[in-house]
Amino acid sequence: MHTNQWLALETSTDTLSLAVSRDTHTWTHTSAGGALTSTHMIPQTLALLKEAGVALTDLQSVVFGRGPGAFTGLRTACAVAQGLAFGANLPVLPIDTLLAVAETARELLQHNATHIAIQGSTPEVTRVLTVIDARMDQVYVAAYEHTCDGWCCVQAPEVLSPQALHWPAHWTAQSFVAAGNAWSVYAGRWPAQLQATRLDALPTAQALIRLAPQAWREGLAVAPEDALPLY
Repeated sequence: MHTNQWLALETSTDTLSLAVSRDTHTWTHTSAGGALTSTHMIPQTLALLKEAGVALTDLQSVVFGRGPGAFTGLRTACAVAQGLAFGANLPVLPIDTLLAVAETARELLQHNATHIAIQGSTPEVTRVLTVIDARMDQVYVAAYEHTCDGWCCVQAPEVLSPQALHWPAHWTAQSFVAAGNAWSVYAGRWPAQLQATRLDALPTAQALIRLAPQAWREGLAVAPEDALPLY
């Protein structure tokens, strides 16, 4: 096992997102997911590992987005992560999909000139309300804060109707961003008090790679047979 070498699988939306990292370099693959995920994931994963020059046994862990998200996609990612990890005698590192969206948003903000204005009087804290389409007239919601110590969940994931969307009481309107893929889907149904900047953002394997070191330090890695999706 080599440190800082990860394989990440993210299929909780209609996108198949894969990433392999070796030291400071990351190789990625993005394509249509959904019904194509089950047939394309393993060949694309093996091709990406070959491109990166990384053997499965060289990895520190197999990372996957555990959900919440699309049922079939989560089951597929979990099963593939388990199979690859078991064969290579590796642990599996499940990471929340909503946290991956928050990390995607944070990366976008780092390249956005309005970052300081969004953060108001506390630019050292990045606050993200994650909102992902859960279908059936509902959304998955969670809230996270990022500091120099990494990410912290301040509002646990839950399923809500768009009009019931809420966020931590101590967050003022301009102190956070709302990130996800549900804004146009439920346009006109969001609470009027949602004045935060809205970002279109998806969970990606690249985000999982960036989150993996903190999750590893926090002891979230499990044996392959103990990895489970979060629906």
